[in-house]
Amino acid sequence: MSAPVTLCFLLRTFDGVEQVLLGLKKTGFGTGKVVGIGGHVEPGESTVAAICREVAEETSISVAPLDLEPAGTVEFVFPARPEWDMFTTVFLARRYAGEAQESSEIAPRWYPVDELPLENMWADAGHWLPAFLAGERGDWRVVLNADNETVASSTHTAARGALPGDGQGS
Repeated sequence: MSAPVTLCFLLRTFDGVEQVLLGLKKTGFGTGKVVGIGGHVEPGESTVAAICREVAEETSISVAPLDLEPAGTVEFVFPARPEWDMFTTVFLARRYAGEAQESSEIAPRWYPVDELPLENMWADAGHWLPAFLAGERGDWRVVLNADNETVASSTHTAARGALPGDGQGS
């Protein structure tokens, strides 16, 4: 069974350039890679509560539930390591409070949306992250190869109706 995970991509315009907050992972799964801000949904916790908690823990930034924009989902399938499978709910946020601060897990940094550090990210990021940041909504399914790094396949289904995470009770 896929672990429930959530990601939030904070966006801002700085000197006329749209930027997204990503972070260098310092510990745990993905150490050394540039990743989105987020993490696992705890038992009994909603995806909205989880992402608000994760953003605060990893960056010291506060995001209010009503400021989250549901973007869709990404299901990550690791056939060689099924215990790594994840079902990820993705949010964007353009309103939040505070400045990004380094935590024990993440060293956050703002990147221009059109200059994502894809060479330092998981190989799958190029399949779905630019699309979400460009306004596409929907669900992706990414299957990794046996090396658990490279992408075997990536499929996208466009959003129809309400997205997972709509509302505060998701």
